[in-house]
Amino acid sequence: TMSGYGKKAGRTWVYSDPHFYHHNICKFTKEDGSKLRPWDDAEEMTNVMIGWYNEMVHPDDRVYMLGDIAFNAANMEKSVGRMNGRKVLVPGNHDPVKMRKYFHLFDDVRGYVIKKGFIMSHIPIHPMSMGRWRLNIHGHTHSNTMKTVVNVKGDYIETQREDERYFSACVERTDFRPILLDDILKERGLV
Repeated sequence: TMSGYGKKAGRTWVYSDPHFYHHNICKFTKEDGSKLRPWDDAEEMTNVMIGWYNEMVHPDDRVYMLGDIAFNAANMEKSVGRMNGRKVLVPGNHDPVKMRKYFHLFDDVRGYVIKKGFIMSHIPIHPMSMGRWRLNIHGHTHSNTMKTVVNVKGDYIETQREDERYFSACVERTDFRPILLDDILKERGLV
């Protein structure tokens, strides 16, 4: 089930790229031309997504926020300030540079989070750097996934398939809600 308050506290969530109050993201499209997000209004999008988040995340839960939360300190305050959980920020490329203005909203801020067997980052780790980890949980790519090229012997055939070493936690890939870290690790065979 996906209800936060009926469950015990102390779970760990991952949440990435909500782009709160970002008007242009409501106009973005996927590769096939369909809308990236179902909203036309950024304020409504932000309020709905924070509502869904708070239904799931208990105040004592830990949440790894993998970047691109909001684009300025005022919007960080207006959004993150009303979200449950003990939040750890891995800043994204769109998060405000002057963190001192919103540092108080987070329990910790880290460039990346390293755990046993996996790493969490905003931008996916370069494939040549993945030797140390079995999994990279990341944001940044929105509806796209990291691909790997498969060469077939004989006739020159190259196909692309999703690279299982990567898990995109962008809200577009998690029904615009946080996802339990344990669910990601189970899906990818790390627990």
